Amino acid sequence: MEDGFLTPLYAIIQATTDSMSELRQDPTTREWVIIAPERANRPHQAPRKKRDEELPEWDASCPFCPGNEAQTPTEVFRIPISSEASAWEVRVVPNQFAALTPEGDITRREDGRFVRKMGGFGEHEVIIETPSHNTPMALLTYEQVKKVLIAYQQRYNALKENRQLKFITIFKNYGWASGTSLPHSHSQLVATPIITPYYHRRFNVAVDYYADMSRCLCCELLTDELGKGRRIIAETKEFVALHPYASRVPYETWIIPKKHYSSFGLFPATHLAELATVLKDILFCLHRGLNNPAFNLMVDTAITEDEENPYYHWRIRIMPRLTTIAGFEMGSGIYINTALPEETAKFMRQLASSCTEDE
Repeated sequence: MEDGFLTPLYAIIQATTDSMSELRQDPTTREWVIIAPERANRPHQAPRKKRDEELPEWDASCPFCPGNEAQTPTEVFRIPISSEASAWEVRVVPNQFAALTPEGDITRREDGRFVRKMGGFGEHEVIIETPSHNTPMALLTYEQVKKVLIAYQQRYNALKENRQLKFITIFKNYGWASGTSLPHSHSQLVATPIITPYYHRRFNVAVDYYADMSRCLCCELLTDELGKGRRIIAETKEFVALHPYASRVPYETWIIPKKHYSSFGLFPATHLAELATVLKDILFCLHRGLNNPAFNLMVDTAITEDEENPYYHWRIRIMPRLTTIAGFEMGSGIYINTALPEETAKFMRQLASSCTEDE
């Protein structure tokens, strides 16, 4: 893979450039996506991976490294529980540069018809995934990834006890192109007193489908995808990993529980080890097959006030940053994906059958 991190992607695109572009609708949001593999033929300078500099195992200037605990706010959670400052495997701290704080005021204020605001109330935490400064999640052990997921769920469930917090977003930015500011492997959690229109749309679509069919939209979608098989990457006892029909970006990946759970917080902790295996394997295949691309990872889950509903189905979304979001996407809200998800899923299945860390 020495020719750059998009080499596998271009190989797939070039194999399908005879295909005409098409508009596909995401059934979970009703948003449209343009699938346009022929756009790979545009004249441009071939992108090259900007390789990160070699990172040390420990960095004296990194606030997330062991021994530097005093550089962060007082921790709220750690694995394992220990009185020794540096004896931890996963550590959770309030974000020192928080977007929202628990001191904020939730009173809504209006100045005229179109000016509405409220104080910056909420919670913003950082999940430090490993003591190692230079080990990304893709290269952690299955046991380490499981402990990260345990931290996700423990903090989610702790924060939802505050009934003023209506929605909790768990996400991970990896690589400079994803928006991260520190290279030490970490995730974030933001809890807000509001629900954004983006998630209102997702919930409304799910509610409408359930009202019409008395069945969960995602459960039905999963059955359909398993029957077709073309976009499936992997299937285990409890999970399915796939590339969605209307993928917004190349290699967009969803990890979906087979059984219906609307909330990640209520998902049985006994299944987190299996989820860790699926998640780590997906990230490792992306790391190995696409030369360690930047990505964003999100846990899509129900609102805190409606965690046991029959219509919404929680999942993990991974969005590799292989292409640039440009003016058309920002102006129209319609993404242009330059790779067919059927082809990227096939490539990922091939990677999954050949990718091992012993190679």
